[in-house]
Amino acid sequence: MLMLRYQDGDMSAFESLYQAHKGPLFRYFVRQLDDPQLAEDLYQEVWSKVIKAADSYQPNAKFTTWLYKIAHNLIIDHVRAVKPVDLFSDTNSTEEPFEAQIESTQHQPDGDLEQQQKSSILKRCIALLPAVQKEALLLNIEMGFTAAVIGEIAGASIEATKSRIRYANQGLKTCVNQHWQQV
Repeated sequence: MLMLRYQDGDMSAFESLYQAHKGPLFRYFVRQLDDPQLAEDLYQEVWSKVIKAADSYQPNAKFTTWLYKIAHNLIIDHVRAVKPVDLFSDTNSTEEPFEAQIESTQHQPDGDLEQQQKSSILKRCIALLPAVQKEALLLNIEMGFTAAVIGEIAGASIEATKSRIRYANQGLKTCVNQHWQQV
């Protein structure tokens, strides 16, 4: 409804859409790309595309599904553009090894130590997931999207999406257990 109102010229409808989706959409980019500056650029590009597509918008799906489909396509386009160059930029090559990240949390107060270690392990394990699994898992857990909606966003079947979520959960469980035993 808000997008249709915006289509009719109601600027407050756009503001409502933006406010409702700004946090989750930005987090989606940050977690997918692990680069806040790139996430900000693509985030702004999504909203630019929403504005440009306002006149031709058709409510065939929920606005949220349409919005995340735009975001998904921007990420795919970015990965395709970067892939031939080098997936591991200089910023990634200077990142501390996983063991050093855990070691650095041991200088924190005991009450927070375990929580910091668990958080560090979980973030690292999520980052290690294949991109399609990470995307499906984050959209499912963080946004609460169903496999059908995620499949529509990612252009995958429901069964493929369910498999991605299942394999992501299994991979996370294995990774977290392995790294937690090392602590």
